[in-house]
Amino acid sequence: MGILLSCVIAYLIGSLSFSYLIAKKVKKIDIRQHGSGNAGATNTLRVLGKGPAIAVLALDVLKGIGAVWLGVLLTDTTWAPFLSGIFAIIGHNWPVFFNFRGGKGVATTIGVFATVAFLPSLYAGIIAIILIIITRYVSLGSITFVVLTPPFLVLVGDYPITYAYLAAVVAVLSVWRHRANVSRLFKGTESKIGKK
Repeated sequence: MGILLSCVIAYLIGSLSFSYLIAKKVKKIDIRQHGSGNAGATNTLRVLGKGPAIAVLALDVLKGIGAVWLGVLLTDTTWAPFLSGIFAIIGHNWPVFFNFRGGKGVATTIGVFATVAFLPSLYAGIIAIILIIITRYVSLGSITFVVLTPPFLVLVGDYPITYAYLAAVVAVLSVWRHRANVSRLFKGTESKIGKK
């Protein structure tokens, strides 16, 4: 019962689209109708600027952290907090409060991964950040982060193998959400950070 409750609450937390809410507050616009159409921090940066983007990024990361700790408090199963975090990611991507049109879940995934497995996510994050700096493709860094974290979970530390499986599920979900970005990356038409 605790696992079900934590997952439901985590999904509702994830469904709070801070990009949408901040854009409505700051510019009275639906962020999903501007820029890339994505309700996330990168598009917020593109449409609203650095301040709102940083706020969205921080709040979306906190959603992931909060969901994991919710799982810790409500369950006593090792993998349940991670599952709770995944439901927050699902809520971010398909928010019940916003007609199931959300973002791609990267910031929330960062919050989840960093909370359940700090070192593996740190190593994957460093590589992702270096790639973003070199290429200026946020999408490439995001995909790299989610794809590298599962193998790092196996190679670094003493984490349950269940964590690697759950992280792999998140990676597949994230790559699928980024499928249009992947296509543009191969075509050389993907937008770079800082480009309007």
